[in-house]
Amino acid sequence: MSELTEHYRRLLGLDEAWRVAGVDLRPQEKRVEIAVEHVGGRLTCPECGTSGPQADQAERRSWRHLDTMQFETRITAAVPRCGCPACGVKTIAVPWAGKHARFTLLFEAFAVEVLTACTTVQQAAQLLSLHWETAHAIMQRAVARGLERRQTDEVTYVGFDEKSFGRGHDYVSVMTDLDASRVLEVVPERTEEAAEKLWKTLPEEQRRRVRGVAMDMWPAYATATEKHAPQAEIVHDKFHVAKHLNEAVDAVRRREHRELKEVGDERLTGSKQLWLYNRTNLKAARRRELNALKEEDLQTSRAWAVKENFRRFWQHVYPSSAREFFEEWYAWAVRTRLKPIVEKAKMLKRHLPRLLSYFRHHITNAASEGFNSRIQAIKSAARGFRNFEHYRTRILFFCGKLKLLPNSTHGNP
Repeated sequence: MSELTEHYRRLLGLDEAWRVAGVDLRPQEKRVEIAVEHVGGRLTCPECGTSGPQADQAERRSWRHLDTMQFETRITAAVPRCGCPACGVKTIAVPWAGKHARFTLLFEAFAVEVLTACTTVQQAAQLLSLHWETAHAIMQRAVARGLERRQTDEVTYVGFDEKSFGRGHDYVSVMTDLDASRVLEVVPERTEEAAEKLWKTLPEEQRRRVRGVAMDMWPAYATATEKHAPQAEIVHDKFHVAKHLNEAVDAVRRREHRELKEVGDERLTGSKQLWLYNRTNLKAARRRELNALKEEDLQTSRAWAVKENFRRFWQHVYPSSAREFFEEWYAWAVRTRLKPIVEKAKMLKRHLPRLLSYFRHHITNAASEGFNSRIQAIKSAARGFRNFEHYRTRILFFCGKLKLLPNSTHGNP
């Protein structure tokens, strides 16, 4: 038995203050209980670190540990309480688990790894033989640890974007670190107040270091940025510009398609993807179909040409040459007299200074857009979210690049 208790003492990383008092193997229950007891002298207050005498002992409790040969393993101990002159009577910290934890550090680290690898929390819970709520609580603690450890001193470029939350027009606002490709924070809604909450998650000194912010043309984000990071230059994201121009092309296509169908012309039937997708993403047969349509005298083909030509705006090196290109493009767009195109062109002209700022910073929300598929997968796997905090936890867990594992028994993260 002495060899077995010494074996578990080493596995648990216990110091001289603790010893394994016994190992109770229960084959029929497929369970192992390891009784641990404190054998040290003066105790350390977990609040202030002051040494003090033992006041009494807390009731015996147990912690789930890593399984032993597929046997559920638990540690049990009656933990001493320190009589601290400053803080009063406090239960001391144990080396194998965190404060108020129901699991050992090693088990929780393993659970985080399983949660990271699994598609859903339910799947991880089944593998760990835990209730769903327990597994989710482990995920929440991991995110809380990660946020406490996270460093933001080097954040110089951030992105603001919106993501759908529930059904209809429910959204959340997301702040990303563009250089590190990580989500910094998520808050409900996409209002000015929501954007201000995002900014306030960064210390004021750090906000002053931000040089540029990539965002769409949503006024709430711009107003909050001007208030909380006035030195940062706003850069309207080119992916959202492309989205606006695609919307204009599709509006022209829908209207023209209705008009052509009325006279029995089906040329635009099934052509939506042709006008909206990047040509390089179309199969050869579809590209040939597009080439044939764009040569015809169609309003949609003219709208598509305007949209495609704007790609050249981003290829310029200097703001001055980009501005010259825009003025020529704008004149062309207005001359089409296609209402959706003209409206979008006027919108871009109003925001031209923040389009030209791209050439000073060369930032986009590409990282944020890249998170879209991951966040969508999270939503799909969970079959949607009714609780915002659950949604936020999942996004930060999978997209925050946080240090999620608990400290080891030797104090290393």
